[in-house]
Amino acid sequence: MAWTALLRVFRSDTPGVGKRLAALPRMIKATLKREYDGGSRLLMLAAAGVYIVSPIDAVPEAFLLVFGLVDDLAVAGYFAGALMDELERFLEWERLRDSVIPGHVVG
Repeated sequence: MAWTALLRVFRSDTPGVGKRLAALPRMIKATLKREYDGGSRLLMLAAAGVYIVSPIDAVPEAFLLVFGLVDDLAVAGYFAGALMDELERFLEWERLRDSVIPGHVVG
């Protein structure tokens, strides 16, 4: 799913990278205010980000150079794709939230 989200970034009918990244602070703020339901997904993204920059690695590059890099690339690919997917989801939520009345079903 994360890889397909990366490919969707380049389609003309979806928000571009710049628009998605500009929405990141708004998404974090809406999540912290509990307006947006992205908390668990943001935690997973944060964990992936920490894993990527952390000097502690599940498969250390020093011993298993190729495999150590492959696991980092896999996590980085997941991170980028999942982030783009979540930002697209957030932009859609933002677009629709003004038309939703909490507690009412609109048909």
